[in-house]
Amino acid sequence: MTIIDYSREPKSDIAFIDMKSFYASVECVERGLHPLRTSLCVMSQTDTSQGLILASSPIFKQVFGRSNVGRTYDLPFSLHNRRFNYRNARRNGLRTDPAYVRYIESWAKRSLFVPPRMDLYIKKNIDLLKLLTQYASEEDILPYSIDESFIDLTHVLNYFIPDRQVSRRDKLEMLASKIQLDIWRKTGIASTIGLSNANPLLAKLALDNEAKKKPTMRANWSYEDVASKVWAIPNLTDFWGIGKRTAKRLNQLGIHSIYDLAHANPEQLKKEFGVIGLQLFFHANGVDESKVSEPYRPKSRAIGNSQILPHDYTQQADIELLLSEMAEQVAIRLRRAGKKAQLVSVSVGYSKAVDLTPLRAQTKIDPSQQTKVLTATVIELFRSKYKNGPVRHIGVRYSGLVEENIHYFSLFEEPRQISKEERLDKTVDAIRKRFGYVSVLKASALLESSRSIARSKLMGGHAAGGAGGLDGLE
Repeated sequence: MTIIDYSREPKSDIAFIDMKSFYASVECVERGLHPLRTSLCVMSQTDTSQGLILASSPIFKQVFGRSNVGRTYDLPFSLHNRRFNYRNARRNGLRTDPAYVRYIESWAKRSLFVPPRMDLYIKKNIDLLKLLTQYASEEDILPYSIDESFIDLTHVLNYFIPDRQVSRRDKLEMLASKIQLDIWRKTGIASTIGLSNANPLLAKLALDNEAKKKPTMRANWSYEDVASKVWAIPNLTDFWGIGKRTAKRLNQLGIHSIYDLAHANPEQLKKEFGVIGLQLFFHANGVDESKVSEPYRPKSRAIGNSQILPHDYTQQADIELLLSEMAEQVAIRLRRAGKKAQLVSVSVGYSKAVDLTPLRAQTKIDPSQQTKVLTATVIELFRSKYKNGPVRHIGVRYSGLVEENIHYFSLFEEPRQISKEERLDKTVDAIRKRFGYVSVLKASALLESSRSIARSKLMGGHAAGGAGGLDGLE
């Protein structure tokens, strides 16, 4: 039993559309292959054993048991000869009997491994959004990610399905089926749709917890389904907005399921989590008053980047060079956004070969967007925590953002010098914007350990397929 009076809650007809295995599907379609019948993997560095699995087709996931993110050494076969790899199989707890080995090798030989093309995926995403505008206005479409979008169909249900004898729930199902078929016919990409005659949250939960398992790849959850479906979600981490850390804190309060969360004391949740605690309580009861046409926009966001390195880096000087390059590239994005940062964060992940806890550090600074200041802060943070160990992942993040017209001057700093350095940064930014990122580089970019030139050829961290990484971003 719930204490929520759903008759007083707003109702909208929402579809949450997810393009199934988007990157892999686009690559299949581009090759004239069926995206649901082809074993294809989108992977960086397809010519080495250190590639990162970025996306894979449904068949690839099913056969090899791999999610979208992973390393090639997690696969049960060797990439260079497609033969069964017993070491990898045992490490991942897989079978090694002859029948399974033949099965894996058979599929390995007919699987495709292709490099990512982010510019192509972005173009296809734009095409899909244009397709959705045939069903609703741009104001009623909210891109959630490159392969997911919310669409509010409240105002168009009766237009597309005028029959008054059909319930709104059935109309939403019928229109969603039409959109699904339209996407398939015009793009060759399969889509999964979560529906709700109540709110965006229930549409998202319907997609994540039911639609992906149904033959129609559609599911509709509304207020009347909260008790039987929302509360039945098996794990806290299967619920939108709850990660492992939040789940652990909820467990400490005696909350181990969505049912427990929905029937918890709201005041206790608020005391433990603040306003987020109340949000979790209402979400567990299926309540979400957000609107697709009025998405929440945080007052202060963060700008950052991270990368998995092509191999283990063991020399501290090399690691610091990589962090410096990343600090500079993120600083460029900070200036493009017209912001200054007050909080600098650094994260470093170690090689899988060692059992070391990831390094994380952050510090407050006076508002700045200067490459010199931000880079120095990043290196200082790293040196304060790093002892030793092979590094495979690095990340830099600037947050606590304020407008760039805010200036804090220290008694120990010369205002004219600061202004001069800020103008120099922006001048270099302008040159790079016009002539490309590599038009102005430090001499260190020529060092073997540098990733500056390689990353300039990426878009969103992946191969751009013709567009320069930083050159192609605005």
